[in-house]
Amino acid sequence: MKNPTNEWKQTVGFSVETWSPVGLPDGEPLNGYFSRMERLRKDHPLEELFHAFTRSQDEERWTYLPYGPFKNFPSFETWINEFALSEDPFFYLIFSSDSREPLGLASYTRIDPENGVIEVGHIHFSKGLQKHAAATEAMFLMMKNAFDMGYRRYEWKCDSLNQPSCRAAERLGFSFEGIFRQARIYKGRNRDTTWFSIIDQEWPGLQRVFQQWLAPQNFDEKGRQKISLTQLTLPIIKARTS
Repeated sequence: MKNPTNEWKQTVGFSVETWSPVGLPDGEPLNGYFSRMERLRKDHPLEELFHAFTRSQDEERWTYLPYGPFKNFPSFETWINEFALSEDPFFYLIFSSDSREPLGLASYTRIDPENGVIEVGHIHFSKGLQKHAAATEAMFLMMKNAFDMGYRRYEWKCDSLNQPSCRAAERLGFSFEGIFRQARIYKGRNRDTTWFSIIDQEWPGLQRVFQQWLAPQNFDEKGRQKISLTQLTLPIIKARTS
């Protein structure tokens, strides 16, 4: 979108006079073909979630999160009660469509309705969810919900050394925006933060890509994808930077 000039011939941002602040997430369930998501509650089967996270010795998957791994259920339950039941971050449990056992967590965070900015973060998939279509669909459902609510910008940030997270952002269609050096300290070490985003103008085309990838006909009888999501999102990302 072309930026206009003002009466002093200065280039200024395009008008958003027709846009108005949006609401906060309402916590309604998010349902897809492969997955469903529910707002995290105290009455959810938290012990089952803890066991999903720990049964496969997943300690290395907590490295780039500011908390965890949790050695026992009481410490995990305390973290849930003191951190994960807040309004920001706003957590969801992730289930596969064929299971009643929770398999992962993800949240909205840094929620800014006045400016229409919202971030996805605190993502943790159990081994049973990783590399499963339900995990990708959960990310799609959160994106779609955010843009359906009227948000203008959807962010993804991660430790710059967390290469799996950086690759995941690009696979999902986020654009790399840069690195904030020495942005945080956590677990006694430095963090440079890599920023990615999707904006509302890009969402319609990206939504069509997700719908194409998530279509049942894109998966064989063993649930293996025929066309990868990266194949579909890479041309969109390249077009943005060309």
